[in-house]
Amino acid sequence: MTLFIFLTVIQAFIAAGLVILVLMQRSEGGGLGIGGGGSPGGMLSARGAADFLSRATKWFAILFVALSIVLAAVAVDASGQRDFDETLDRTTTSAADTAGDDASAAEVPAEDPLADLGE
Repeated sequence: MTLFIFLTVIQAFIAAGLVILVLMQRSEGGGLGIGGGGSPGGMLSARGAADFLSRATKWFAILFVALSIVLAAVAVDASGQRDFDETLDRTTTSAADTAGDDASAAEVPAEDPLADLGE
């Protein structure tokens, strides 16, 4: 269970990082994108920052999906239920049976739920 909690915390950090990376990218409307400025070439240019953000977003998305699959597998192992439980408990007990008032249950007449529909 501690592995599941640890991976869930890592998943939360990756999700937060992915949201931040997406918000930092330049959109057509400007958005929260990193503006121009900096040197004309290299990592500090607008093009270099866009390439870095695109690659980082891609890897964060891959990590997010992979970790989601791993978390699902860990959750199945933690619960110990890999198969469907196809058995059904078909026994029912009424409130009168559980209270031990069998005689009072026999005194109450059964109502027909469709009796009001015919009128």
